[in-house]
Amino acid sequence: MKLARWMNRPVGRIARVVVGIALIVAGLAAGGVGGTVLVVVGLVPVATGVAGICLLGPLLGGSLR
Repeated sequence: MKLARWMNRPVGRIARVVVGIALIVAGLAAGGVGGTVLVVVGLVPVATGVAGICLLGPLLGGSLR
């Protein structure tokens, strides 16, 4: 529950965006199929961080927003 609340705060949103960007950069550097997978996976935390939603929130006992 605490993690879900933290992830919905501005600090959690920024952390998700930073992690997502790191995954995208790593994917672009790696190249190939594995790199493409990392880029796609990295887009998820960036998109959810920018949109202000946490997809894991309901699984952790919190809310989506």
